[in-house]
Amino acid sequence: MSILEAYLKEKKELIDLALPLYLPPIDTYPKIIHEAMHYGVAVGGKRLRPILALTTAELVGFNDQKAIMPLLCSLEYIHTYSLIHDDLPAMDDDDFRRGKPSCHRVFDEGIAILAGDALLTYAFELLTKLARPQGPFSEGLVLQMISKVSHAIGTKGLIGGQVVDLQSENKIINLETLKFIHGNKTAALFETAMVTGAMLGNASKKQMKAIKLYANAFGLAFQISDDILDIKGDTVLLGKTVGSDEKKNKATYPSLLGLEKAEKLMLKCISDGKTALNIFGNKGRLLTELIEYIANRRI
Repeated sequence: MSILEAYLKEKKELIDLALPLYLPPIDTYPKIIHEAMHYGVAVGGKRLRPILALTTAELVGFNDQKAIMPLLCSLEYIHTYSLIHDDLPAMDDDDFRRGKPSCHRVFDEGIAILAGDALLTYAFELLTKLARPQGPFSEGLVLQMISKVSHAIGTKGLIGGQVVDLQSENKIINLETLKFIHGNKTAALFETAMVTGAMLGNASKKQMKAIKLYANAFGLAFQISDDILDIKGDTVLLGKTVGSDEKKNKATYPSLLGLEKAEKLMLKCISDGKTALNIFGNKGRLLTELIEYIANRRI
């Protein structure tokens, strides 16, 4: 196991343990909504967004994992909410998520919608706990961070990207529109994870600029990799059906650019991300290895 693999495994286990602990207990009345929330979170995943926030905080010198945990869990709750809603029949209509039945298949559509809503709203309640006296951070800093998160997942971020994605199904779109979709639907939350981690770590302006450049490159590379996996991936490893984008006539980087050019663009993003980390020297090694991992990921 490489240093990166060991690090990702350790941090994923840390976050996996914390996620159910910060949620209301599963038997809290009304029980079904809390069951659905816990189910959505427990389906699993790489936990990349909270790991990126933690790694970035550590990069700029903040190493108190317990203090930052409300942010890490909030980011994953928000991501889980988006996946629960993505899987709904009105959205991407996927019956499986990471090899397990989607939330709306285990419960019903109404409960799945409400479970996503509940995770989203609870994430913001949890973020407030970062501020004094419950947490170690100033109210002003936490307010700035909440503003950043809100913007990233609103109509100028995740939701905006999802809207244009829905409107673009079964239509021919240009590369600019596709970049808007994924820049907002996917990359925005990656950037927010890293920027909020850097904010709590009191990053300098120079460091923050480099982190934003890396995050944008990482988000685009990750999305292109996702598009390529939908063509070349393994259904068993991915935990979802490959080829779904083509079946739904969804625009992807390979469909617009061709597979070879899409792979070249992904590699350019990886190179740009690594270059952005130069100011950190050897301290940026983990993030360098993480963006390199995207090119060879199978899940």
